[in-house]
Amino acid sequence: MGPLEGVRILDLTSVILGPYATHILATMGAEVIKVETPEGDNMRDVGPMKNPKMGHIFLHLNRGKKSVVLDLKSPEGKKAVKDLVKTVDVFISNIRLQALERLGLGYEELSAIHPKLIYVSCSGFGQDGLYAHKPAYDDLIQAAVGLPWLMQEYGIEEPRYVPTTIGDRVTGLYSVNAVTAALYAREKTGQGQRVIVPMFEALTQFVLGDHMAGETYIPSIGKAGYQRLISPHRKPYATKDGYISTLIYNDKHWKSFFEAIEQPQRYHEVIFCSHANRAQNIDQVYSELAILMKSRTTAQWRDLFNQYDIPNQMVNSIHDVIHDEHLKSKSFIFEENHPTEGPIRVMKDAVDWSGTPTSSQLSPTPTLGQHTAEVLRSLGYLENEIQAILKSGLPS
Repeated sequence: MGPLEGVRILDLTSVILGPYATHILATMGAEVIKVETPEGDNMRDVGPMKNPKMGHIFLHLNRGKKSVVLDLKSPEGKKAVKDLVKTVDVFISNIRLQALERLGLGYEELSAIHPKLIYVSCSGFGQDGLYAHKPAYDDLIQAAVGLPWLMQEYGIEEPRYVPTTIGDRVTGLYSVNAVTAALYAREKTGQGQRVIVPMFEALTQFVLGDHMAGETYIPSIGKAGYQRLISPHRKPYATKDGYISTLIYNDKHWKSFFEAIEQPQRYHEVIFCSHANRAQNIDQVYSELAILMKSRTTAQWRDLFNQYDIPNQMVNSIHDVIHDEHLKSKSFIFEENHPTEGPIRVMKDAVDWSGTPTSSQLSPTPTLGQHTAEVLRSLGYLENEIQAILKSGLPS
């Protein structure tokens, strides 16, 4: 059934941040009605894809949802959205608040017709700050919170973005937290509310939690940056025949490591003998370890590390991850036969629930506007009204 069984969500989000959040909510059992423009969510057009408007990222972000196409600039489209609002628990959007207000879909107007509505706005920046009206995309927010700077501090020749949509997905998780906490608060108070989830502030909190460092103190007692994380030597280690990931971290690990390579006396060297000393000399520690790691093959190191209970992992490609034995044992990635796309790989909910287990058998990712007529009929619309809305929702 899922922990959110019975919760109905009106989803006016697009691209990655919002759809990632509402996909997670769908895996938890919520009914998610996705409202799209006549052109569709931009991510529908990002390939590779087998059929138009069914891009690979869109397929992963929108399982378990219904797609309704409405022209929000038309009177019929606005009315349909407001009729839907009366039937849902949560309204979530990443359209700018000012644009929603111009459309007549601001919080004040919607809460007037549904006082218990939870209205979640995924914005680029907090609306009480100087950047409230600035546009925001993942690359821009990564730059704003210092991630490309950190990449350069890490030793890369020039600033680089992290090669995943970390800003969108972190803020998507914040949005899931916001929805579930607001639902809980409503259970206690009976009241709805508006919640703003700002991307810049969310990722700032995420990054500075690691990297404020000496700037934590007033006055500063050192520069920003958690040195272990930005050490240019913090990377998978080259072995005789490939690479391995290991984190020899605490005192027990280091003692075991030097015993394993039959050099127990080295643990007593100044740079290795305590956590504080290792942290203070982290570049040298990693450099010394890199030299030692070249003395054996990856398989030899893994056997030795497993014998001495030292954390280690293979350095996988994306192909390796897809075929990982652990994930396979859980059927975490499994095959689904999509009605239009044929066999595709999809993923289960990452969380295991004992009392309200989620189902991996979500409805397939919808084609553009697939459920428009169905949803409008559920609202009591007559067939001629439905046809008028379908006509107004055709791409121009």
